[in-house]
Amino acid sequence: MAPSRSKKRRPSFRRLLKTSGVKLDNKLRNRQMKRQNCDKKQRKEHRKMRQALKGAALATPRPLDITAKRPEEEEEEEEEDFLESLPTDMMDDNDLQQMSSFLSRDLSSCGPAHSGKKRKSEVVPGYEKIPRKMAAVAEKEVVHLLPIKDRTRLIPQSMHREVNKQPEEEEDEEEEEEAAAATQEVEMGAAELIDGTTALTPAQQQEARMRKIQDRKLTIARLASTVIANPVNNVKCVKQLRGMLMEADPCVAVTVRKLAMVSLMEIFKDIVPTYKIRPLTAAEKAAKVKKETQQLREFEEGLLSQYKFYLEDLEQCIRDWKQKKSKRSQAVSLERYSGLAGVAVRCLCELLLALPHFNFHNNILVALAPLMNDPVKTVSDMCCRTFSELFHQDKVGGTSLAAVRVISGLVKSLNFNVRPQVLRTLLSVRIQEALVKKDMKDMTPSVKAMRHKDKKNNLSRMQRKWKKAEEKLQQELLEAEASDSKDKKMKMHTETLNIVFLVYFRILKKAHKSVLLPAVLEGLANFAHLINLEFFDDLLNVLQSLIQSGDLTDRERLHCIQTVFTILSGQGDVLNMDPLNFYSELYAMLPRLHAGTSDDDILIVLRCLDAMLIRRRKRVSLQRAMAFIKRLSGLSLHVQTHASIGLLAATRAALHSFPRCDFLLDNEVQGSGVYLAELPQPEHCNAHNTALWELHTLQRHFHPVVRQLAVHLSRGAPSEGGAVLPLELSRRSPVQLFADYDVKGMTFNPPVAPPRHKKKEVFRVDRSLLDSDLQQLVDDTLRSGEEAELDFSTTRKH
Repeated sequence: MAPSRSKKRRPSFRRLLKTSGVKLDNKLRNRQMKRQNCDKKQRKEHRKMRQALKGAALATPRPLDITAKRPEEEEEEEEEDFLESLPTDMMDDNDLQQMSSFLSRDLSSCGPAHSGKKRKSEVVPGYEKIPRKMAAVAEKEVVHLLPIKDRTRLIPQSMHREVNKQPEEEEDEEEEEEAAAATQEVEMGAAELIDGTTALTPAQQQEARMRKIQDRKLTIARLASTVIANPVNNVKCVKQLRGMLMEADPCVAVTVRKLAMVSLMEIFKDIVPTYKIRPLTAAEKAAKVKKETQQLREFEEGLLSQYKFYLEDLEQCIRDWKQKKSKRSQAVSLERYSGLAGVAVRCLCELLLALPHFNFHNNILVALAPLMNDPVKTVSDMCCRTFSELFHQDKVGGTSLAAVRVISGLVKSLNFNVRPQVLRTLLSVRIQEALVKKDMKDMTPSVKAMRHKDKKNNLSRMQRKWKKAEEKLQQELLEAEASDSKDKKMKMHTETLNIVFLVYFRILKKAHKSVLLPAVLEGLANFAHLINLEFFDDLLNVLQSLIQSGDLTDRERLHCIQTVFTILSGQGDVLNMDPLNFYSELYAMLPRLHAGTSDDDILIVLRCLDAMLIRRRKRVSLQRAMAFIKRLSGLSLHVQTHASIGLLAATRAALHSFPRCDFLLDNEVQGSGVYLAELPQPEHCNAHNTALWELHTLQRHFHPVVRQLAVHLSRGAPSEGGAVLPLELSRRSPVQLFADYDVKGMTFNPPVAPPRHKKKEVFRVDRSLLDSDLQQLVDDTLRSGEEAELDFSTTRKH
């Protein structure tokens, strides 16, 4: 009978391989655990050894000659005296090795070599046996000597030496303390300079102050770089920087505070996110979130609180300066507080421009708006320039709306007693550009969305599928743009414009004789095309009464005329009226403009001519157009170069708009009457009986562009031929040419060619350069002089 086979199944090779892998992992893990345990035991032993050595080093060594000698010690001394007389040659190598190990260990405890093996309970009696120091006993130092070898052991030797301890020991720690104390004394001395308690030379005072400033600079730089490197984890360093805003050292208080203000401003400009931080609700705070989300929330909360405290510090600095409070004059005098407040104002302006989307933006607007009317010109100009840049860079309109509201409240609260520059900042509002773009979009035909029924009837199944995918893609693209809707943008622009016109109309009604009237008229001229039709009649009557009153300057009258014709050339085109009085006013004002006045008046004239003659050419008579062309050609003789170029370009545009005015280029008389240049009415001056003789004079002008335009106009302003203008002149408007050839930058356009370097002619005595007869005469004269003998004696006697 065959033996019974074992029912246990043999493991396969794969299972054996897997089992071996598990065993290897277990062995490796056990080996690592043993290694960790060994390392832990070694660390414990090292720790105990360090504590024992530290306690032994701090313990006072037991002197040998103070206590009474025991009989055993007396026998040992006798043996030592006997061994000292022996020669040292009796020591072998093992003895020397024991001596070296003895010398290398710590001997401060005066104990045997294996004293560490004693039990812990035996340590206390050893310490108890050490005698106490008495006040009368002089302090002695134990000096260890070479040991003596006995038959069984090594006997240590030591002697006592009195120590003359000096009051100031030169140790490393004490040196550091003395250096720190010296630095503190220098700083205290510099701080006491104001009180006069110490007498330092000016050079020492300046050196101490520069040393302090350099230390503060390094601290600010270190903290700022730490925050910039990792804002999420190091936002607490901002609090330390804010603490430097309260520097109390009078020597460096102003400088350190200024540096801290500017550094914090740059830090916030770098680490502030591109969105507005919203406060969390109670439910959001109670909900569980990820670790990264919680860390981000803590960073946003800390950043917002530090930013708020920083703005409060800046506002408090400005408020103390305006109110001239003396509570901070302990560190900073009131005379030097103005510079500190100026830096605070600049920081607020920079934050207003750099972070218009972030929290507390409206608070900065409210803080800076009163400073626009500050009596200090530098501060007011800085704030006005900041508001102008804010209006210019705002494309959506929300920031501009908030700023316009603040300015309107400021003008109303001060009862119109503000600087004109405050109202001129409203000229930078970008309402006009946004509405122009919107009008251009409205002029383009809009694509209407197809209904489902139209798609089913007109498109195939595949076309409907593609149409649906295209509409979905367009929707996703609009969402990705993240831009505000047109209705929202239009609503904000309309509200902003209403507030601006409310300020202007309020001044025209209640303070039309104030210094703000020029700024109001300039603003009306800028936004006149946006005024509603219901205000046209009242506004035209007000402007006409202002012109007829005679209280306005030429520039203010030009602004009134520009406002009127901007209204009539835009939405006011539907009004059936002829503003003849305004034409006559501008015609009479042109001769008073010359090279001695501001060039900005010529710029306003060019804009008025564009609205009066070019845009309203169908409502302007031929006599009026010829009168203006004749007066413009005469005005171009006595103005500056760029103004002359602009006026000639306006004359060219008028000749193109009124082709029948070309008979002004002939000398023949076209009708009865004589040209009356002094008559203020352009309709009755008989301009058709004169000629544009000024163009011949301008053809000899020193500027090449003026000469080119004069030649072009004298030949009838042709569009082709030899006298045609180049494209860079013909395609530009008069206003653009006026700006391009402006000489305010002290540059001549086109640039003047440098003079050519001519070589100096070298005259040589040569026959080729002289006439033949003259050369013969010169040769005879020279030859006769050489042959003649000079008698100096006769000359002396004579």
